[in-house]
Parts: sequence; C-alpha cells; structure tokens
Amino acid sequence: MSQFKILLVFIFLSLTASAQVNTSNIEIVRDKWGVPHIYGKTDREVAYGLAWSHAEDDFSTIQKTFLPAKGMLGRLEGVRGAVLDFAVELLKSREVAERELKNLPPEGLSVIYGYLEGLNAYAEKFPDKILVKNSFPLSIYDYLTGLNLMLHLFSDTGDIIGQLLSNSIDPIEEMSGVDNVGSTIGSNGFAFNSNITEDSKTYLNINTHQPLEGPFSWYEAHMVSEEGWNMLGGLFPGLPLPVIGTNQNLGWTHTYNYPDMNDIFQLNINPEDKTQYMLDGQWKNFEIRKIKLKVKSLFGIKLNIKREVIWSAFGPVIKNKRGHFAFFSQSLNNISAIEQWLKMNKASNFNEFEESLKLLGIPRFNIVYADRDDNIFYMSNARLSVRDTTINWRKLVIGDMSSLILDRYHPYEDLPKILNPKSGYLFNTNNSPFNSTSKEYNLDENNYPSTFSFREKENNRSHRFMELISEYEKISFEDFKKIKYDQKYPDSILHIGNLKYIFHLELEDEYLGDILELIKGWDRGGEDDNLGAAQWSLYYRNMLQLLSENKIELTDSIPNDLHIEALKKSKRHLIKYFGKVDIVLGDLQRHERGGVNLPVSGLIDMIAPTYVIRHEDGRFKSVSGESYIMLIKYSDLGVEVETVIPYGNSNNSASPHYTDQMDLYVNKNTKEMTLDKVKIYKEAVRIYNPN
Repeated sequence: MSQFKILLVFIFLSLTASAQVNTSNIEIVRDKWGVPHIYGKTDREVAYGLAWSHAEDDFSTIQKTFLPAKGMLGRLEGVRGAVLDFAVELLKSREVAERELKNLPPEGLSVIYGYLEGLNAYAEKFPDKILVKNSFPLSIYDYLTGLNLMLHLFSDTGDIIGQLLSNSIDPIEEMSGVDNVGSTIGSNGFAFNSNITEDSKTYLNINTHQPLEGPFSWYEAHMVSEEGWNMLGGLFPGLPLPVIGTNQNLGWTHTYNYPDMNDIFQLNINPEDKTQYMLDGQWKNFEIRKIKLKVKSLFGIKLNIKREVIWSAFGPVIKNKRGHFAFFSQSLNNISAIEQWLKMNKASNFNEFEESLKLLGIPRFNIVYADRDDNIFYMSNARLSVRDTTINWRKLVIGDMSSLILDRYHPYEDLPKILNPKSGYLFNTNNSPFNSTSKEYNLDENNYPSTFSFREKENNRSHRFMELISEYEKISFEDFKKIKYDQKYPDSILHIGNLKYIFHLELEDEYLGDILELIKGWDRGGEDDNLGAAQWSLYYRNMLQLLSENKIELTDSIPNDLHIEALKKSKRHLIKYFGKVDIVLGDLQRHERGGVNLPVSGLIDMIAPTYVIRHEDGRFKSVSGESYIMLIKYSDLGVEVETVIPYGNSNNSASPHYTDQMDLYVNKNTKEMTLDKVKIYKEAVRIYNPN
C-alpha cells in the first residue's frame, strides 16, 4: 500500500471513529413477534439500531462474545472462559486486527463503527447490566479481535487447540494419520427453480441446525437504510448484520462443510535448547511471550495464571506431553467476513452476489442461493491453503522446511460450485459437495485439487432427500414444506454402523421382548406421537455410551451382550420414569423454556432433527436442531417470506417474546414476515429511537 493510500486510510479511520450517529434518524419498529425492523438513513445508523435492539434482547450473550478480546472471559466464567482468553493470545487475534484494519473498505468499517457506537451507548445507559467491570467501552480493535476469534471458531481452530492441549494427537512415529475433524454441525439448504416448481416460482429453504441458545444461536432482524440495504435474516450475537436470509431480490443460507482447512506440523526441537526448532537445516528460535490470565476461582477469587505463548514460522505452537506442534489456519490473517456479508446483503442480482463471494472473507460454509430471476446456486466456500500436492496433508507434517509454510489460498474460481442445473434443484445437508443435485448434473471431485480433502460423504438426511425428491416431477410449495419438515429415516437407516443389527436381533429374554419388538416394528419416523422412536432413541444413546466405555467403534462387530445391556438400560429407564415401555417420542423429549413445556419431534440426522440432553424426571430437553427456519418464494411479484425460531426473539425472560414462538415451532408452523415498509409500520406494536 502506498504512503498516500495509508494516509487516506488513517484520515478515514480518524473521522469514522470520532463521528457520532444521530439517533433521531433511527427508528426501531418492533412487530408483534418482537422482531426489530431497523430504519435509518445510512448503513451506520442501521447498524447502531441493531446493536441497541439486540442488546435489549440479549446483552449478556453479546458481551461474552467480546470479553475474550479484552482477556476478561476468565474473570466471568473461570477456567472455561480463560481458555478463550488464552486462544486470543495464542492466535494473535489483536495483532491481526491491528494489521488488517487498514485493509478494510469504508463500507464494512462504517457498519462496524455504527454497531460499536450503539453497543457502547447501551452499556453506558445501563451500566448495571455490564457483566465484567471495565469491559466497556469496546474499541474497534476489541471488536475486530473478537471477530477474528469468531472466524477461528468457525474454522475449527478451537478443535485443533483442544486436541493438542488434551494430547490426543499422536506424534508421527506413533500414528497412521490424523483427520482434523471437529464436531459435525448440521444444517439444510434447498433451492428449487421453475424447472421443477408447479407455480414457476423459485423456492429457498433456509434451515440451519445450530444450538438453540448461546453464542451461536440465531437472532432475527430486518435492516433497512437509504444506502441500498434491505435485508431480513438471522445473525449471531455480536455480528452487525444478518448472515443468512433474504433481501428484496435474493437470498441464501449457509451449511457447514468439511474440507481440510487446518494443518498441523510436528516440530523438531533442539535437544540442547528447547526454545529452538529445526528450519531449513538450522536451529531457529521460537517467538515466546509470557502472558497472565485472570481466572475466577470456585469461590469468586480472581487468580493470575502465567502462561507462555509460543510461535513458529508455521504458526502458533502448543507444547504437550508428546512434543511441540504448530498449526496453521487461513483465519490467522482474516477479519474481512463482515465486508463480504455486507456485499451479499446488498447484492441485487446474481452477478453482484457472485462478485461478493470472490472476497473469500467467510472462512467456510456451503452457500445455497436463490433469486427473483429464477437462478439457483450452490457453492462449497472456504479459504483453503495452496498446498504441495505430493504431501498428504491429512496427516501430520514434519515442519522443518520453509517451503512448507502456507501463505496463499485458492481463489473463488477453484472452489466447487454449480449454477442452474437442469434438474431444477440444489441441496446440501452437510453432505458431499459432489452430490448437490440429480446424479447427471453433479460435480466431479476429480476436477478439484486433491488437497481440498473434503471429508463429507453422505448422511441420512442426504439419502432421505434423494428418496423424497425422486417421487416428484413437479413440486408445489406444500410439497416443498413436506420435504423440509420430513422426519423419517431413509429405508436403510444408513450411517449408524452395526447398530442396524438390532432390527434383526433374536432374543429369548422375555423381559426385553416388549422393548425389542417396539424397536423392530418401528416405522423409522420421528413424529412426537411416534411409537418406537422413543425406545430407539434410548437404545441408541445407551449403546453409544457402552461402545465408548468398551472402546468399540460403530463399524466394529458389536457383541450381543452389549445390545442386551443397552436394551436393559433403556427399559429400566422407561419403567422408572414412565411406569411403562410403550411411550411415544413426545413423552420422552421436550421443548422447554420459561415454564412452557411442549413435546418435540425429530431425531438426530433427520431432515428436521432434534438433538437433546438429559434434563429432569427421565426426560430430555431439546438443545439444538431446527434453529432458524426461513421459507421463501421468489417471483416477478416480489418475495414471500415465512420464518420461525425455537423460542422467541428475546433472551430476556421478562419479555413476552421469550417463549412466544414455541408453539409455532413444535407444530411445524411459521409466521409471515415482510420487507414491505408500509405493512411493517401499519402492523407495528412499537416504534422508537435508541436512547
């Protein structure tokens, strides 16, 4: 960057940081569901209004998003929070923020500054709601540091750190290979165009499967400025704009994808000096910095814990019982996601949308897209390093040559994508990017670099979708909804390993006869009134625990006595808590919050799933699954939108919107939404300015 350009950037940053939003230009229009429709003259004003309205609904979670950026989450949450405080230091997230700030364009920065101003103003007005003393105000560097950490969490960096800290990655002399696999997070995206729809409209299913509460749960908002912004959708706490949803012309959703995004290097340490590692035939000094973490103890006492942060030419280093390991992620150099999402928000057609994708600021995620021009599009998006194809990067790599240092990533043109297949539909259920439409129009994995190493294969959801779509030549919107809300496993119930043997198990044990017959007679459905689903769910959960205790893989041969033990544990549970074996699924699993307690349908890896944890009285509580649903029809006449979220649009237990969508949610109903300003104002429950 030239000295003149640097000077211009400095002047812009100085002016932007000191500018003040005129809150009288901002109107927050709350509809009957508490969703904020935020109107302002400028994008910056609208972002201010979003920060204010979201803080009204969930200030606590927003704060937790940024406390690690200031090294303060450990003061609030103890050791668990200190891990993220440490990660910020290890990943040099603040250095990334300071270095990359000058490269961010004015449009994205304006939105961030507006959001920051709104959040700081809310904290100033309500100091009693601040969780950690001196954590406000937030600076632009605090925000971008927190954003960089968030992008790392999207990129599975946290999983890599966890594996290394827990000594669960074997050194090369002990290992056959390592898959950088994090926990699988679901989501569905379907797009249908007029080639297959009965009414010639274009359909989009936005159907993420995130946690129902916490830092990665959805908040619904509508952003409207006089600078071309009119976007309704979902965002996570701390983000200044929707990241999935629709504007007046187009929409998209994200689903998790699993290319090989991160690389781990085993370093050769100088036996005479542990602060050095081998690089290009010479010993090189580590970069070592000492830090202090403030951690709240069990009794509320703040403790200072000293740690070392180590860096190498390959990236951050973690020393554990098995050696020194460095790792690299493209998120070590990235804070540009907001810029890309803003351009996506404001795109008016596919060409503009595609141009925004070329920024590759979003570190990962599939994109499923549709628009009013009848275009549908799928892309497996990620920042993937350009790697030496002669090396197996799925395994640990000996980090001793500078030629292995990763400093470039593949451009947009290299990534898997497909536009307007003749089949008329595109889908992703976190399955392979090479199965996104009908077989004859799918992409060929052989046409892409082998170092992409996509780990996704197929899952029950993808097989079930293919079963369902094969039944239609043309599809109505009601059919589209039936597919979206389907809760049945494919005929074979694939991908559950040798647990399928339970359906053919023969026992002479009369005590287990009733529960076994219910499972064997089960129709593979997951509706809340389904008989057999609850018994299967308990058996499945108990069997997974037994396999873990006995260190047996799902694909291994499973001894009969483990099937019997899992069935016994399941029946004992049913008798203890329900007094009988033949309960339906809705008796076992519940959707509960704020005194509302409803039966909920869905099992893991169904198209419309529910993931549960043990709760109380032998029942289970939904914690993730169908987390934000938006169903859209595009046509020449405009955009028709319906949405629902699991609880309500507020995380404030005193708000009427804490639980007001729960009944809609469990009954597979939605609420009508609109981008039309006249209708929004006409039906508004409350209209106000921030402050």
